[in-house]
Amino acid sequence: CSVSKIRKKPKTRMMKFICCTIPCFLLLPFADGFTIGNNGLTVSSRRINSSNLYETVVSPFDEDSTATTEKPMLDLTWDNVEEILEEMRPYLIQDGGNVAISDIDGPVVKLELQGACGTCPSSTQTLKMGLERGLKERIPEIQEVIQSMPEGPDLCDEQVDVVLEGVRPFLSVAGGTIECTSIIEDSLQPSITLNMEGSSASLNSVKLEIVQRLQRHFMMSGLKVEWQA
Repeated sequence: CSVSKIRKKPKTRMMKFICCTIPCFLLLPFADGFTIGNNGLTVSSRRINSSNLYETVVSPFDEDSTATTEKPMLDLTWDNVEEILEEMRPYLIQDGGNVAISDIDGPVVKLELQGACGTCPSSTQTLKMGLERGLKERIPEIQEVIQSMPEGPDLCDEQVDVVLEGVRPFLSVAGGTIECTSIIEDSLQPSITLNMEGSSASLNSVKLEIVQRLQRHFMMSGLKVEWQA
């Protein structure tokens, strides 16, 4: 049930609440007593501090977040990195992602972003502004946190065409076509250039879907998809 109709009686310090979304059971720990009448629930209460009803949850990904208690520094070990990641995982999981340690090479920690985080356009920000910052705050030995990508198929015309074949039926309905015009297999900045014609060529949502499909297929760090003018 819900409590309703705000009305105060000066002498009895009684309160009635109407059209409030706070469930009754949240107020009962602060109430001296309550009665149920024709006008709803009446709670006889001490002064209720709203801070008692809500607990502030601070995300480690917020740039202005500050810890309420100073936590001890840790050594750079696999278990300690895993311990800190475990504190941050809930914020990734609620968006359909996750993170796992791939390797620790000296002061460099390699992490694999999984699920939605692995192909998200903001994965670099998640890694650097969230995970790297959170790890460095507790483990000063860490110099850098980098993303480790799982092995995907080779970047070639045949594999690009595998992805494009999945979208061609939808484009053809509107009289559209799509082809791969060039591939650059650069280790630092690999790229694919596509040429799409038809009414769908001007739709950014269609282009974004194709880019995400290619990124999920190749799982290649830094893969760039460009569109031929």
